[in-house]
Amino acid sequence: MRVLLTSSGIRNASIDKALVDLLGKPIAESNALCIPTAAYGTGSGGASMAYQFISGSTFSPMSGLGWKSLGVLELTALPSIKDEYWIPEVQETDALLVWGGSPRYLCYWMRQSGLADLLPSLRPETVYVGTSGGAMVATPDFGGTTYDDSDLLVGSDNALGLVDFSVFPHLHRKDGLPETPLAEIEAWAAGLSVPAYAIDDDTAIKVTNGTVEVVSEGDWKLFTP
Repeated sequence: MRVLLTSSGIRNASIDKALVDLLGKPIAESNALCIPTAAYGTGSGGASMAYQFISGSTFSPMSGLGWKSLGVLELTALPSIKDEYWIPEVQETDALLVWGGSPRYLCYWMRQSGLADLLPSLRPETVYVGTSGGAMVATPDFGGTTYDDSDLLVGSDNALGLVDFSVFPHLHRKDGLPETPLAEIEAWAAGLSVPAYAIDDDTAIKVTNGTVEVVSEGDWKLFTP
């Protein structure tokens, strides 16, 4: 799959261009499915986060970019419906927009729903667009509970491994939430077995055929194990 991993969505012209490059056509000619599941794992406010993402009313409106068509793929619903109700839609879509929240909760439902097993068989031109927690689950390892200490009924650290590096989003956080000190990010990266990128909200990582490109109008750091 083609992959675009972001900290806060399509925040600037450079990241927007990277998305269009991966799609191979304008957004207005592309179909997308948005996945809000991770938001519900954050606790209070998760439902509001999910609504803002689906409605395109977030600061970086992933779902409000002007897609030709847009659907909602709620992973927690998939085990209760027939495969033929949802798998063809995933196979036909141009982009999967995977929103942030709790990466451990998202990992659990990626696998429980069957989507994780389906991803390797999708068309090679399908684009996985992950934001924050949605970016972290695409990696081989996001450090377990180091980033995500949500009080979950269900959760998993079994990430998808769509890429061969890890990501720590929200470097130099400016959204009003507590910023993680750089020393803590360095300690997190030191515990991983793969390289790790810490990216701010104006940075994304684009992966095509195994080639990694940092797309940034902000700041980022690479840590090697």
